Amino acid sequence: MAYLTIIAAIGQNKELGYKNALIWSLPNDLRFFKKQTEHKKIVMGYNTFLSLPKLLPNRKHIVLTSHKILHPEVLCFSSFNDLFNYLNSLSEEVMIIGGASIYQLFLPYSQELLLTLIQQQALADTFFPDFNEALYEKQLLDEQNENGITYQHVRYLKKSS
Repeated sequence: MAYLTIIAAIGQNKELGYKNALIWSLPNDLRFFKKQTEHKKIVMGYNTFLSLPKLLPNRKHIVLTSHKILHPEVLCFSSFNDLFNYLNSLSEEVMIIGGASIYQLFLPYSQELLLTLIQQQALADTFFPDFNEALYEKQLLDEQNENGITYQHVRYLKKSS
């Protein structure tokens, strides 16, 4: 089974996005995202795929969607079970990059959450799902202030049962 890591930037009320776009402009956090996801497979839903300005370099895009995406470099799955079976055949880290429904689907199977916790609230129409923090070991990676916004990069590692 692939090692599944969810990566997301969320506000104080678990805000993820608004109108299929990122809420905050945090270039250092985008560099963090790039560093964490580069040379890995990234799993996303259709709306997240549409929100990308272009294919992200040095990453294999995997999209869970019922829509047709005619791009030779994008691997599409129309069912969660088919995607999950594919991921079961891998032995590498795979990054789950959103959106909200994809996070919800993969939360029970992810070994790690890599969250940017933004110390602000914002108007949002998409939110990160609730999760039980007691199931994870929490590790603060760093704290930053950018464009007047304070945030932390936090790793949540699922505890062994």
